[in-house]
Amino acid sequence: MVQLQTYSKQQPLFAVAGVELPKAAPKHILTSSDLSPAQVRLVLDLAKVLKYDRNFAPKQVHMHENRVLAMIFEKQSLRTRFTFETAMVELGGHAIYLTKSDIDMGNRESISDVAENLSRWSAMIVARLNSHETIVELAKHSSVPVINALTDLDHPCQALADLLTIEEHLGADPKKLVYIGDGNNVANSFAVTAAMLGHEVLICTPPGYEAADVCYSFPNVTQVYDPVTAIKDADAVYTDVWVSMGQETEEEERKARFAKYQVNEELMSHAKSSAIFLHCLPARRGLEVTDEVIDGPQSVVFDQAENRLHAQKSLMKLLLDGVLK
Repeated sequence: MVQLQTYSKQQPLFAVAGVELPKAAPKHILTSSDLSPAQVRLVLDLAKVLKYDRNFAPKQVHMHENRVLAMIFEKQSLRTRFTFETAMVELGGHAIYLTKSDIDMGNRESISDVAENLSRWSAMIVARLNSHETIVELAKHSSVPVINALTDLDHPCQALADLLTIEEHLGADPKKLVYIGDGNNVANSFAVTAAMLGHEVLICTPPGYEAADVCYSFPNVTQVYDPVTAIKDADAVYTDVWVSMGQETEEEERKARFAKYQVNEELMSHAKSSAIFLHCLPARRGLEVTDEVIDGPQSVVFDQAENRLHAQKSLMKLLLDGVLK
């Protein structure tokens, strides 16, 4: 039993009680580069275990009972919201969803004040935001881990699900992975994470739409402009929408610039016959991909969507357990 001493305003209660609060800075996952290759490997390996347990050995989980996940979402979401909430519940905790209309972070209340408040109530913050600068500011003032659930620069949790899916279908040995389309946040995360695991990554975009410079800092990441050249003998082919949220004014120009980058049956015929097709969804069928491909036998897009749950659950568990530092 802790023996309390006489309280004075100069001493915080936890100090009077002889209790020391942890001083270690939290581990934030704001970009894919915030995980080392060894940590990516750990997340994927645990995700496989958690997925097996969920499907074949379900049990009540209480390891993080009563822990709260704060979810700040400025953008619409199906997969991200559902999988993060479900993962936290299955870890024994609870998730609270906050939209832009709920808190209007940065206008109604400063980013720093939101971070300070949520840090007092929650064990972790997940944020799906328009600007990467906002999540950097949020993490700066948060004393609990902050996970990027999508910004305009990066989408690290999507990449973890992508690589988990590739390993399930093709194994963990290095493969030739081709990303075709817009060099956006999904391309950035996918290239960095795949490169860290030793894969050969080709990014194929129109000139002027390349991925972020950090992707090309890896010797196994190459920029290619011709889709037929890029996809030759590929083990996996990945695409995403040509017009992301917030780029609607560029739609007609982008449709014209990206027309020859559509993933269709003719283009897929240049990949290996065993190649798989990936898309982070939602897809604009008939634009970046045809129905014949996304609904065809090579498509693994719904396995990929399911794996968001398992990859994110693994990441959160490792952060809550203090394993990722």
